[in-house]
Amino acid sequence: MDLYEHQARELLQENGVLVPRAEVVDTAEAARAAAERLGGRVVIKAQVKTGGRGKAGGVKLADDPAAAERTARRILGMDIKGHPVHRVMVAEPVELERELYLGFTLDRTAGRFVAIASAEGGMEIEEVAARRPEAVARIPVDPAEGVTEATAAEIAAAGGLPPETAATIRRLWTVLTAYDALLAEINPLVVTRDGAIVALDGKVTLDDNARFRQPSWGDSGDRARDPLEARAAAAGLGYVKLDGRVGVIGNGAGLVMSTLDVVAGCGARPADFLDIGGGASAQVMADGLSLVLDDPEVRSVLVNVFGGITACDAVADGIVRALDTVPLTKPLVVRLDGNNAARGRAILGQLAHPLVHQADTMDGAAARAAELAA
Repeated sequence: MDLYEHQARELLQENGVLVPRAEVVDTAEAARAAAERLGGRVVIKAQVKTGGRGKAGGVKLADDPAAAERTARRILGMDIKGHPVHRVMVAEPVELERELYLGFTLDRTAGRFVAIASAEGGMEIEEVAARRPEAVARIPVDPAEGVTEATAAEIAAAGGLPPETAATIRRLWTVLTAYDALLAEINPLVVTRDGAIVALDGKVTLDDNARFRQPSWGDSGDRARDPLEARAAAAGLGYVKLDGRVGVIGNGAGLVMSTLDVVAGCGARPADFLDIGGGASAQVMADGLSLVLDDPEVRSVLVNVFGGITACDAVADGIVRALDTVPLTKPLVVRLDGNNAARGRAILGQLAHPLVHQADTMDGAAARAAELAA
């Protein structure tokens, strides 16, 4: 479960990480009042669970309370990558000298966490890694040992961060472990003109499997503010919204994860993780396809199914059923293999829809979907 920025900041602050003063509001009038309490000049930041807010116009500086009200009115109600803006954060600005990046994430392959640090913060770390991989340090962390003072100093040195960031590194590790997070990120972590180490933005992803031992999470009602995730939850679908352009649907978490990797290997970014399950019915397939097609960021959809309990003809029937009610305006690439695959392919062949493409292999299907999304 991804947290909103203001929720992530609360966890950081509770664990000793410095953050600017801020208030979260849901009306333009409240933004003006908050700006008055915070000194007049403020930053207005859309609260949505996606990146690219600044490029979309969801982060703006306001010079006074009146400007804060006008800016909040423009941002509230915006749609940023399919995420409507219901609330904004009103934060005091910070005079900074340097922008850094710091994060911890889970490396499932190695069975341990990895610290990621860079002296080039303020932008997506993927962009930095692609442009200058040597500027991003990745330091494995043994979960049994944790982040000691020595480890924190090693992480800071490897990433080109000032030695003074070591305390913040250890505090971010505490956030990750205390709240059963899969990702804890500060971007940017800044050095202010007076030498303070301050987190300007935070991102935390909690592990849903740990909900039973994290009663403070509540019922995660904020999650329903994302319409696609709310629809998926209501339909009982395993859905995670991502930031790419290729919608991905598969049956089984392992197959879907593999499909995401193959799509990324073809030079495209997946738009979602959608697992329709091992025993999914035609109706579940129809619900899932309708959901992905309604994502405005999706440019093509890849359905990758290995027929077992879910036979391929049932999947094909679900696709046909979905297209009876949802106009197909984006290319759909389907790869069917396994139980009743030939029958499923025949059903889609009889459909003869100009936007429906079939592929024999997962690699071929991913390459075609990436090409169509470009």
